[in-house]
Amino acid sequence: MTTEHHNRKTFEGIVVSDKMQQTIVVKVDRFVKHPKYGKYYTISKKIKAHVTGTMPAIGDKVTIRECPPYAKTVSFEVIA
Repeated sequence: MTTEHHNRKTFEGIVVSDKMQQTIVVKVDRFVKHPKYGKYYTISKKIKAHVTGTMPAIGDKVTIRECPPYAKTVSFEVIA
C-alpha cells in the first residue's frame, strides 16, 4: 500500500474508539455554510480506519487516507 495516488481523500479527526483489532473509529468534522440561509454549521462523520503499528489512544488527533478496502466497512488507513 505504499504506492502514491494523487486522488486519494485525506481527513483529520479525533479517535473515538480503539476497541477493535487493527481498526479505529475516527470522528471527522466539516464546517460548512448553508447554501440558502448562509449560517455555518458542523457536520460530523465517523469513519473506520485500519492501523499498522502502534494504536492511537482515544482522543488522539490522526490523519487518515483513503485506500483499497481492508474489510466491508474499512476503506481508510492511518498515516499520522
